Amino acid sequence: MQNFTYKNPTEILFGKGMIAELSSRVPTKTPVLLLYGGGSIMRNGVYAQVQTALKQHRVVEFGGIEANPLLETCLKAVALVKKEKVKFILAVGGGSVLDAAKFIAAAAVFKGRDPWSILETHGANVAAALPVGTVLTLPATGSEANGNSVISRAATQEKLHFTSALVFPAFSVLDPTSTFSLPRKFVRNGIVDAFAHTMEQYLTFPAAAPLQDRLAESVLQTLVEVAPVTLGKPRNYEARASFMWSATLALNTLLGCGVPQDWATHMIGHELTAFYGPDHAETLAIVMPGVWKYKLAAKRAKLEQYGRRVWGVKTAEAAIARTEQFFLDIGMPTRLSAYSIDAAEAAEKVGARFAARGDAFGEHGDIDAAAAAAILRLRA
Repeated sequence: MQNFTYKNPTEILFGKGMIAELSSRVPTKTPVLLLYGGGSIMRNGVYAQVQTALKQHRVVEFGGIEANPLLETCLKAVALVKKEKVKFILAVGGGSVLDAAKFIAAAAVFKGRDPWSILETHGANVAAALPVGTVLTLPATGSEANGNSVISRAATQEKLHFTSALVFPAFSVLDPTSTFSLPRKFVRNGIVDAFAHTMEQYLTFPAAAPLQDRLAESVLQTLVEVAPVTLGKPRNYEARASFMWSATLALNTLLGCGVPQDWATHMIGHELTAFYGPDHAETLAIVMPGVWKYKLAAKRAKLEQYGRRVWGVKTAEAAIARTEQFFLDIGMPTRLSAYSIDAAEAAEKVGARFAARGDAFGEHGDIDAAAAAAILRLRA
């Protein structure tokens, strides 16, 4: 096991009726920015619960955060934060709203000339941030319990991430009942997203970390077990609660302690979203099997372990096939052609983007421009 430092400062408020706890968690003496997306929280009752909990607070609202939050939109929120002298941000929604809140929190007090440089430096220049709290309505990204944020820039078709300990949420409310009305596609995406987050920290090479392996495998097994139930019976509280908590544990930084990590699938996937628009989880389901096949020799030992423990199969090849079938079984396509994306064109575009930035990812740092292009050509 490798050396590591672990600290997660986020308080989790989990279960039915926990939105009411906002009244005691959100500061009352300063203006609060209520940040949300397209309005689904109005229809599912979450907005009303939040308003009731914050009836003693001064609330400034900003809606319209996109599914892939745009820099251009976030900067409008930053301007509102400065105008209204907001000192706390409450993000209500899925990972996109939470990611936007983290960027806004950092950009609102950023001393540099261009807030986009927060993304370009992956958070290295973040020296301060406003405090953030969240009410999660879409389990998927784990953003409710980590310091990560992903933001897109429409003007340049870029999608970059940053990480900072300063933007960990102070608290996150996770009420599974707030997710009952989610469209099936969103739940499917969340399952795949959580699965891929776990895999990026697990499917590398043996690192003498048996506890970490089993923690990751338990999250994977739980997702496989509850996926058909929570998709088929969206109001089944226990299944939805297990899915919601699995998605948080998949990326609250615990699984990655002391082990090598990959993240090549995510970086390639970000470029596919930036260029072509598929949802983040949709790109992960396409790319991840390709990464495994491309790196089969280096990943074989861990693939075989994963296959035995999660799927009951013996070979690395069978483990890859069974994973891809799981995605298909829950209605998630695994090929570029499903989105009318030409693999050769995508390989050229993404490869050029990797080359221009000098990017290289993976546990061995060898998924470079040529490798990314080769992986995409495998996923026609």
